[in-house]
Amino acid sequence: MDDTAMEAHLKRIEVEGYTILEGVIYPDIIDKIQEDLLRLESDLHISTGDNLFEGVHTTRIYNLLAHGPIYEAIPLHPEVLPLVEKVLDPGLLISTLSSIAIGPDQSEQPIHSDDQLIPLPKPHPPIICNTMWAITDFTEENGATRLVPGSHLADHSPNPLEHYPTIPAEMTKGSVLVWVGSLWHGGGANLTQQRRIGVAMNYCAGYIRQQENQQLGLPVELIRKFPRRLQELVGYSIYNGLIGHIDKQHPAKALLGDDRDANLIWDYAKVTP
Repeated sequence: MDDTAMEAHLKRIEVEGYTILEGVIYPDIIDKIQEDLLRLESDLHISTGDNLFEGVHTTRIYNLLAHGPIYEAIPLHPEVLPLVEKVLDPGLLISTLSSIAIGPDQSEQPIHSDDQLIPLPKPHPPIICNTMWAITDFTEENGATRLVPGSHLADHSPNPLEHYPTIPAEMTKGSVLVWVGSLWHGGGANLTQQRRIGVAMNYCAGYIRQQENQQLGLPVELIRKFPRRLQELVGYSIYNGLIGHIDKQHPAKALLGDDRDANLIWDYAKVTP
């Protein structure tokens, strides 16, 4: 993505709370992900949700990083991660990586914001930036995510029991919706006979708690095989030279045994004997 395109996307996120990256994922990768999600649904005996938020006709698979190398490239995508880093900052973390398959006859999800459980006054600077990968086409008829543009600037969160005017985030297979956590949104109703499948790759600022506990949800043996940047994104990192150290050691050094130094902010103020 060139600088002009980056600035245009950032401006739209600033004003409307979201943007869409059209066709940035290669079709063969999307097809492989879709095929593997079907494998996981079978192997893990995944069933539909049992509440209105998750959806009684919607299938979700959580903690995808634990289920195969095909998912390791998703958080690092070169057309998506740099934009999210601009919205938050490079110290961001993976909050959750999951799939959402909205089936036929699923009603609309309650409108919500992804940061409304965080006890901060609104509006506030972005602390969450989420992305939705379109594994199938997203249309108004099949349950494209519903958005309330500009709602990220509101001084309150939505009431999930109320209805709000929304627009559908329609996009073609292989596109990615990017939005800030304060934006009011929800999954759409599926009026077709096919599933609407997406992968929710969600990020949070490095100073707040992740939605899924990546350090406990992913075996250390698996994390050792991750690329270094992915290790940092799941939490084996230090934010702003302080947050996340283990007894003044870098967590990757303490837990993975590699040679990374903590470079704590205190170290820049050492007293010379």
